[in-house]
Amino acid sequence: MVLMSDSRRITWEGFFNTRDLGGLPTRHGRTTRPGIFIRSADLRFVTAKGWRSAYEAGVRTVMDLRNPDEIRPTPGQGLTSQGGSAAFPAESTRTPLPPEIKRLEVPLDDVEDLEFWKDINHRRLNGTPLYFRPFLEHKTERCAAVITALAQSDPGGVLFHCGAGRDRTGLVSLLLLSLAEVDAEAIAEDYALSTSALRPLFTAMGQDDQGPMIESLLADHGLTPRDSVLDVLKDLDVQAYLRKAGVTEEDLTRLRARLLN
Repeated sequence: MVLMSDSRRITWEGFFNTRDLGGLPTRHGRTTRPGIFIRSADLRFVTAKGWRSAYEAGVRTVMDLRNPDEIRPTPGQGLTSQGGSAAFPAESTRTPLPPEIKRLEVPLDDVEDLEFWKDINHRRLNGTPLYFRPFLEHKTERCAAVITALAQSDPGGVLFHCGAGRDRTGLVSLLLLSLAEVDAEAIAEDYALSTSALRPLFTAMGQDDQGPMIESLLADHGLTPRDSVLDVLKDLDVQAYLRKAGVTEEDLTRLRARLLN
């Protein structure tokens, strides 16, 4: 097991399940660069003080991976996302993003493909890393769009998030860390950290912790959260995958340069 440094955990006021992708070991003895890419859960509880802390730490871009109906629901609408995300109700208030931080919306799910999500839900893969493999297979263009947007983002730190910051955010983190050639055990452990990191968020929202349900679904397949991610990584050639998906060589090179010390 790869032991994680507690310095990766971010505790800015109002942020949940937030950690730096920097400081992770690669297969070639290098480490990922701190402060460049930060993963997070939904930002509804972030305070003005929390945003000041993010800006002072170098965050200059926030990328929202959620779907339009999650970001701007119609009155009385609950979450109708088809994707692999926590079912969060619409937020009522949110501290505005500082003007110095740019906000991007790059939805990952492709909710218009109802047949795909119907199949994922029927097989009870949704909300677990079991949906990563079919998503990577069928939604290459969505993965390429997010990776390209990250590569072309403005200088400075980029914080990307979805609802729980576990599944869509976890899949994007997996692609980034794989591109940096981070050790597979470290990538799997980074995903597994969300199990405990999300408990305070569910408490704040008055919802039941989803961790036990997810672990139960995975156990039905003889897997743990870590095992599930390792299974995805075992035959993933991420550079070949992203090239075929449409990410340019220039953007892949740019990302690797930002990711690595």
